[in-house]
Amino acid sequence: MSSALSHWLSFNSWWLLLPFVMLLVVAAFIVAFVLLLYMISPLISPKPLKLNGAHVVVTGGSSGIGKWIAMECYKHGAFITLVARDEHKLVQAKKEVEKCAINDKQVCISLRDIYIYIYIYIYMYAQEKLGPVDMLVNCAGMSISGKFEEVEVDRFKKLMEVNYLGSVYPTRAVVTTMKERRMGRIMFVSSQAGQIGLFGYTAYSPSKFALRGLAEALQMEMKPYNIYVTVAYPPDTDTPGFAEENKTKPLETRLISETSGVCQPEQVAKVVVKDAVQGNFTSSFGPDGYMLSALTCGMSPVTSITEGLQQIVTMGLFRTIALFYLGSFDSIVRRCMIQREQSKAADKRE
Repeated sequence: MSSALSHWLSFNSWWLLLPFVMLLVVAAFIVAFVLLLYMISPLISPKPLKLNGAHVVVTGGSSGIGKWIAMECYKHGAFITLVARDEHKLVQAKKEVEKCAINDKQVCISLRDIYIYIYIYIYMYAQEKLGPVDMLVNCAGMSISGKFEEVEVDRFKKLMEVNYLGSVYPTRAVVTTMKERRMGRIMFVSSQAGQIGLFGYTAYSPSKFALRGLAEALQMEMKPYNIYVTVAYPPDTDTPGFAEENKTKPLETRLISETSGVCQPEQVAKVVVKDAVQGNFTSSFGPDGYMLSALTCGMSPVTSITEGLQQIVTMGLFRTIALFYLGSFDSIVRRCMIQREQSKAADKRE
C-alpha cells in the first residue's frame, strides 16, 4: 500500500514539475536565440564609413549643431564643405573648424548659398575642389513657435521651404554620384518636435515630420546602392537659433520644453556623427530621445537585429511612461489657459 502510494506521488510530482521544466527550456531557447542574434547582427549591419579622408558637406554649417558636426568630422580627418547663407558667420565657422585639424592635408572650404535652387552648382564646385561627396549633412533649418491662429500662413510655407525643401535640393545634388560610386551617407537633422507634435509648433513640427517620410522612402531606394540614410532627432540644444526662438516662444511651449534639459551642441554632434558613420537610420540623444525613437519607430527601417528586438521589448513600457508625459503636458496647457482667463477677468473688474 505504502509502496503504491509513494510511486503515485513520485509519478504525479514529475507531472507537477513538467511545466517548470518546459518554462526553463523555453527560457533557455529564447536566451540562446537572442545571443545568436547579437552575434550575427554585426554581420548584417552596414560597414562603417571611414571619415579620414572623406568629403563631408554640411548645410547650415555656419553655426549651431551644423558647425559642431563639421568640427567633429574634421577631428576624424574629413575634408569639409560648409554651406550657409550668412557670409560673416561662414568665415568665422571655417576658422573654428580648421582649428580641429589632425593633419596638414585636411581642407575646409565654405560656400555661400544665396538661393536654395542653385545647390547643384554649389556641389559641382565642391566636388571639383574636394572630390565626390561621401557624406551629406542636411542641417540648414529654422524654427518658429506660436499658436496656430497667430502664425501667419506665409510662415508655414517658409518653414517647409527651409526645413524640408532645404534638405531635398542638396540631396538631389549628390545622390546620383553616390549611386554611381555605390557608397555614401545622407543625414537629415530633424528634431524631437519631428517625433511628437507639441503646443506652439503647428508650423515647425510638420516641416520636421516631413523629413522622416522623405528619409524612409529614400532609404528604401538607396539601400541597394550601399547608401545609408540617418534621421537625427536632437532635443533642445544650446544654439543661437534656440536662443532666438525662446524670445517669442509661448508660455505653454516654454514650460513643456523645461520638462527636459538643454543639451550642448558638441555632445549632440558626437552622437549624430557616430550614428551616421555606422549607418543607423535613427539617431537620438539621451533617455527621452531613446524612448521617443522606440515609441515612434513604426515602419522605419532598422540597421541591426538588436535594434529591432530592443524596440519590441521596450514598446509597452515606454508607451506607459509616455502617457504620463502627455498627461503632464495637457495639465500645463490647462493651467496656462485658466491663469490667462483669470488674469483677463481681473483686468475687467479693474
